[in-house]
Amino acid sequence: MGSEKFWGKTASIDLHGCNDYVSSPEKIKEFVIKLCKEIDMERHGDVIIDRFGDGKLEGWSCLQFIETSSITCHFDEQMGETNRAFIDIFSCKNFDENKAVQFSKKFFGADDFVLRCFIRD
Repeated sequence: MGSEKFWGKTASIDLHGCNDYVSSPEKIKEFVIKLCKEIDMERHGDVIIDRFGDGKLEGWSCLQFIETSSITCHFDEQMGETNRAFIDIFSCKNFDENKAVQFSKKFFGADDFVLRCFIRD
C-alpha cells in the first residue's frame, strides 16, 4: 500500500450463523472495543448503539468513531434460521483485514463469512 493515491481501506465483513451475541447490546459493545484493540485502532469516544427498525428489519446497529475514521455494525437476529452480523471498517490507517475477520468470526461464533476489501483513493 505504498501507493501515492492511497487514502484508506474499507473491509466489509458479513457473518452468517452467529451466536446470540448479535442480540446483546453489552456483547456488541464488548466486541467493538476488543476489535479496535485487535486491529490496533484508537477509539474516539464511546460506542454508539441503538435498536430500531420495524418487523424483520428491527435490530441493533452501532458506530464507533476511531481516530482514523469509523467502524459500523448492523445485526440481524430476526431471520429465524440464522443470526447475521454486518461489520464495516474504514480507516486511513492500514489494518489487517484478515485479523479483523477471524476475530469477528470467532467472537460471534459464525458458521461462515464473506470478506470484501477495497482501497479508497
